[in-house]
Amino acid sequence: MRNRELIKEKLDLDCLVSVKQVHGDSVLVVESMPDADVEHADYDALITNIAGMGLMIQQADCQAVMLYDPEHGAVANIHSGWRGSVANIIAKTVSAITAAYGSKPAALLAAISPSLGPCCGEFTQYRTELPLEFHAYQVRPNHFDFWAVSRDQLRDCGVLVEHIEIAGRCTVCDENYFSYRRERVTGRFASVIGMVISR
Repeated sequence: MRNRELIKEKLDLDCLVSVKQVHGDSVLVVESMPDADVEHADYDALITNIAGMGLMIQQADCQAVMLYDPEHGAVANIHSGWRGSVANIIAKTVSAITAAYGSKPAALLAAISPSLGPCCGEFTQYRTELPLEFHAYQVRPNHFDFWAVSRDQLRDCGVLVEHIEIAGRCTVCDENYFSYRRERVTGRFASVIGMVISR
């Protein structure tokens, strides 16, 4: 609880909206400001156009892919692990923000958070876990570049490559971030996006 209050204070946000992530591809449109912080069940992406609200994704090596539409004043936060990548939750979220707010993909700004990097992205069962088109992202035996997967999924939705920023920090290598693959215990860090109200 204290961490949420600190996040809101540092980012000048009134509330945090998060989800109980299930590694699926469901997108929630948050249409009203809640009275208090809230966590919704069974979603992996959030979008809103409400200023003062922070959309929070919690991670343990998975990516948060954050979108901002400066033309229509809307944001999205996507939880994308390898299952989300396979389901292309990025494309579903871009479609949802377009439908909800008239966002143009070419105008969107995107950021890919610190997450599992190609250096440590080992998938020994990739032949059964990953579709054939993902095999092109293998950078060495059994290791895959999911930063590039997300970049290309964004690009294929119409987001301009020059509008995509990749943090390039591997959560396994960088001990400033929690990593399930490194620690083998449950824990999370968070990525938050929101629009600040002019006060």
